Amino acid sequence: MEADYVIVGAGSAGSAAAYRLSEAGASVIVIEYGGSDAGPFIRMPGALSYPMNMAMYDWGFASEPEPHLGGRVLATPRGKVIGGSSSINGMVYVRGHARDFDNWAQSGARGWSFADVLPYYRRLECWHGNGEADANWRGTDGPLHVTRGRRENPLFGAFVTAGREAGYHGTDDYNGEKQEGFGAMEATIWRGRRWSAAAAYLKPALRRDNCTLRRGLARRVVFERGRACGVEIARGRRIETVRARREVILAASSINTPKLLMLSGIGPGAHLAEHGIAVRADRPGVGANLQDHLELYLQYAAKQPITLFRYWNLLGKAYVGARWLLTGTGPGASNQFEAAAFIRSAAGVEYPDIQYHFLPIAVRYDGQAAAEGHGFQVHVGPMRSGSRGRVTLRAPDPDAAPRIRFNYMSTPEDWRDFRNCIRLTREIMDQPAMAAHVRHEIQPGAEAQSDADLDAFIRDHAESAYHPCGTARMGAADDPDAVVDAEGRVIGSEGLRVIDSSVFPRITNGNINGPTIMVAEKMADHILGRAPLPRDERRPWIHPDWAQTQR
Repeated sequence: MEADYVIVGAGSAGSAAAYRLSEAGASVIVIEYGGSDAGPFIRMPGALSYPMNMAMYDWGFASEPEPHLGGRVLATPRGKVIGGSSSINGMVYVRGHARDFDNWAQSGARGWSFADVLPYYRRLECWHGNGEADANWRGTDGPLHVTRGRRENPLFGAFVTAGREAGYHGTDDYNGEKQEGFGAMEATIWRGRRWSAAAAYLKPALRRDNCTLRRGLARRVVFERGRACGVEIARGRRIETVRARREVILAASSINTPKLLMLSGIGPGAHLAEHGIAVRADRPGVGANLQDHLELYLQYAAKQPITLFRYWNLLGKAYVGARWLLTGTGPGASNQFEAAAFIRSAAGVEYPDIQYHFLPIAVRYDGQAAAEGHGFQVHVGPMRSGSRGRVTLRAPDPDAAPRIRFNYMSTPEDWRDFRNCIRLTREIMDQPAMAAHVRHEIQPGAEAQSDADLDAFIRDHAESAYHPCGTARMGAADDPDAVVDAEGRVIGSEGLRVIDSSVFPRITNGNINGPTIMVAEKMADHILGRAPLPRDERRPWIHPDWAQTQR
């Protein structure tokens, strides 16, 4: 098989790129190892805890024992299905803060400031919010539907009101001019169903004659005369090469993309030599700069039986599922993350560095509910950890999972920031609007007050928010730690690009699916040799007294 472009990965980035390249008339082959997204566990937003715990949809990656978390091994779900992680994630849509992208540009990724990326966010969005002021910041005719839940449960409104009672700002649209504050959360849900990158981009692209999906496990990039010319894949016991006339494009995730680069001879030279892999380009940054968001679930017992726990039994789940299957409505039509907040942890912090998701049930991502029955929780975590990890090869075998070590909580600032998260959250939950619903704190529990108590809770209970990124970061061509240039071209190679979350120089505020799709949208223009969309110079809202006040 042969096409102008061969894309490895039918996830968020690969789907968006396939859509834009085929839209421009180029022929595209998308290589994907995973299967169909047709199952109800993927389609129903309320079932989000299931697909990321199912081997048929998830690669099943896990970290190495994390030394600063007592040797715990943390799950690292990545989508093994068309749509990739957008088919198994929590569907929360966050652009990131404007300053995140300004930082990218300042760190060497020229052309990636907020003014540069805002037009691409507008291009990708089909926003269903409200308010004229917000609409000026948003896109309304793009492929990706972005909606807000109905917020029928009174706990959502109580959480937002409590934030304002605590002295924080509200925000009508955290993806618009003003991220900072409490307000409605947005999701990639449309008409009661998950609106993944497969639904938004890949399936429309595959309806064109010039876009094809090829099943198989990518083993390595094939080079001829120093230029990438295809991808070797395994289809069962058969090995074949899918050839690219123009370029090979890697969009296999921040875990599998660096693995594939290293298997192809691009990465830290000494590490490749250890595994008997001939070094094509010695790039020490491949697999390095690994970042993620950690979060805690602070759980509370409810005074009133108004939480989703009423459905947490066989009959309740059957009702939710049947209603969703028959009508596309009810609790199953929402991811139940319908209220959010972004706040600053301290005076002197210019823009938010803490994110909240509110959930009207006390439950883990693995589906284990709190034993106490009716309850609710807030997911809270710092946004800009200084900890950095690495993805390395376990073996030169394409079937072997890579080693993933995040090195979570490796700086004193990480511990300080998480303690701040807990104490600030407790203050919010003590406000009248939430105090009316709180019976008591389930975890950490009221007895956990000292720094040592909180550190022990963090060590035992911090969980990944599933936002790994940064393992093939963008930078200047003369930066020895950069892997790709500002147009996604792999430094030291020809005909090869990376366009997924691997290229993030630094993790963005909030959930990273939106920024990943934006990166692929912009990279598609670079691949096609088009001029980038005109810059949008509008300025985000920054707290006018951020240097002196925390809220």
